[in-house]
Amino acid sequence: MADSLFYIFAFFTVACAVGVVANRNAVNGAMCLMLCLMGIAGLFVLLDAYLLAALLVLVYAGAVVALFLFIVMLLDMQGGVKRPFKKMTAVASLASLGLMLVGVSMLGSRGHLATLPSPAAAAAPVGAVLKNYAELLFTTYLLPVQVMGFLLLIAMLGVIVLSKKFEGMEDIK
Repeated sequence: MADSLFYIFAFFTVACAVGVVANRNAVNGAMCLMLCLMGIAGLFVLLDAYLLAALLVLVYAGAVVALFLFIVMLLDMQGGVKRPFKKMTAVASLASLGLMLVGVSMLGSRGHLATLPSPAAAAAPVGAVLKNYAELLFTTYLLPVQVMGFLLLIAMLGVIVLSKKFEGMEDIK
């Protein structure tokens, strides 16, 4: 059951990541980013890293993506003209793909890919480590976390003020 859930979450995450890159509309890209982060949180849950999953959903999917959406919607950005690929870009892309394939084939020929430990054997018990992390986060480092939240709030308010179109400002020019 866990293997099938892993494949479902992994496929969902990769599909949403492709949606982030492929979307021309920034709002749709941000929504795909949020779904991608939700898929990663699901993978964390499968690893029994519940705190990391909750922090990912609250901090990144909740706060950062929402801030990004506010900025995009307030600035009312329009998509630009799509520039065609240059020949050098295509050559560099093919060269990097070739290097990646050579590296993977070299790893496979040396037998490193076959000797990788199984995910169940490689996973260390993370409950105690995450408990210590959570205790430090909410006791020792509580003030820096709250300061970062306050700075995000100030940035959001600054974008709102800067992007607001005031009435009657044309007369001043």
